[in-house]
Amino acid sequence: MAPTIGDRQFTDSSIITNFVINRGNGVKGLSEMGLKAPPKPYIQPLEERLCISKIVPQQSIPIIDMSHWKNPQVASAVCDAAEKWGFFQIVNHDVPVEVLDNVKDATYRFFDLPADQKNKYSKENSASNNVRFGTSFSPEAEKSLEWKDYLSLFFVSEEEASMLWPPVCREQVLDYIRRTEVVIKKLLQMLMEGLNVKEIDDTKRSLLMGSIRTNLNYYPICPDPELTVGVGRHSDVSTLTILLQDEIGGLYVRGNQGDGDNWIHVPPIKGSLVINVGDALQILSNSRYKSVEHRVIANGTKNRISVPIFVNPKPTDIIGPLVEVLQNGEKPIYKQVLYSNYVKHFFRKAHDGKKTVEFAEI
Repeated sequence: MAPTIGDRQFTDSSIITNFVINRGNGVKGLSEMGLKAPPKPYIQPLEERLCISKIVPQQSIPIIDMSHWKNPQVASAVCDAAEKWGFFQIVNHDVPVEVLDNVKDATYRFFDLPADQKNKYSKENSASNNVRFGTSFSPEAEKSLEWKDYLSLFFVSEEEASMLWPPVCREQVLDYIRRTEVVIKKLLQMLMEGLNVKEIDDTKRSLLMGSIRTNLNYYPICPDPELTVGVGRHSDVSTLTILLQDEIGGLYVRGNQGDGDNWIHVPPIKGSLVINVGDALQILSNSRYKSVEHRVIANGTKNRISVPIFVNPKPTDIIGPLVEVLQNGEKPIYKQVLYSNYVKHFFRKAHDGKKTVEFAEI
């Protein structure tokens, strides 16, 4: 039987912290109590809630067919989407649907584990910083919490994964990472050629895809989704993010039209992957390619999952505009920064739209 706490105690944030974080129940534990409203710590200020009037229903991010990926038009479409939208979906990308379905099933299996089993991977209990079960984004820094639980898996080697990753999802996540690597390399090749980078040598390979992190995200049913968020407004700190959505939807991207406060829903397409530019690629490209704010709304009727792969520089890499981008006399917008410092800055604060990238501006 799931542990319970009385409704009236939900005004006490320390009790909620103990239940959700310390005891490993997560937001999933709150969701399963049949509450009439989200507890106060999860209620977002009005300006952070997604207003229906700001959603642009007729717009969609680009959808790119990768089946003839050597066709120059495909590369042109990828670069164009990275410049103008920062987000696009790819179909016919050669990652088998069963691999995608398997990792979705494995995500549900992990979050269906008893709280004490998941809690083995919490910040306090995990055998490694590379394996982390948590909730919200950065609870210590946030005024209002996000309605989300996650398992974060930083990939070092298959040997470490075999020892440390949860057995219920380990093989499926590793298979997902292996099968998407080919797609990631193709996309980065296209994007680099668009920047006049002729060869991806070892140094550039490290800058572009020196480290990989996968998250299993779980967004449980919310009693009043309009009051809270699944994930607040932010851009990723990655080079690229490869996102697998389930069929439920709820991801919104800031539009590139109008007054700048328009939001576009990214509809789930069976077998597709959502690709977005991260801050690291924006910096490396001297802002040719744009990382874009996005957010996730909570759902009132269904549990939702997503599985992003964050493709990043190595923590020890120095990132700044690539030499090839500046060789025509273009002035650098960004200074050289240690990537691990950039990431620490991101996690030190609550989600705040595109403000993280200011850390690297000259």
